[in-house]
Amino acid sequence: MTGLTARQLQWWDARRLFAPAVASRRTEAGGFTERRYTPIDVLELQVLAELRHRGFSIPQIRRLLSSLRDVFGIRLYEAIGEDGPMALFISGDQLYARARDGQLYDMNRPTEPLLMVGEDLPLRPLAARDRRRRRAT
Repeated sequence: MTGLTARQLQWWDARRLFAPAVASRRTEAGGFTERRYTPIDVLELQVLAELRHRGFSIPQIRRLLSSLRDVFGIRLYEAIGEDGPMALFISGDQLYARARDGQLYDMNRPTEPLLMVGEDLPLRPLAARDRRRRRAT
C-alpha cells in the first residue's frame, strides 16, 4: 500500500524515523514477528513514501516529522488534507504548511510565518498515494 519495502520499514524503525504501532520481536524459533501499523500509520507512510519518491532525503523527512511534532504539536496525518489544524503543501522541492488562521510556514524554518508579497507560490496539497505494486501480466 505504501510502495515501501519491508527492508525500508525495518531500516526506518531501526533509525527511529518511523516506528510501527507493534514492534517486531524475536520468536522462540529464532525468527521475528511482523511489524504492525495502524491505519493512520499507513496513511503517514504513504505520504513519506511520496516524499521519498519526489527525492526528499531522510534528514529532510526527519526534520519535517520533528517540526510538526515539536513546533506545531501535531502528527503528520493531521497535516494531510484541509480538515486538520495545518495543511501541507509542496512546491518543487520545498514543503510548506498553512495553519487554519491562514499563516504560511516554510518547513525548513517553521518557527516564523512567511510574509507573502506579490505572486503566490505554486503550491499543491501533499497527499497520501496508494502505491500498491502492479503485478506483471
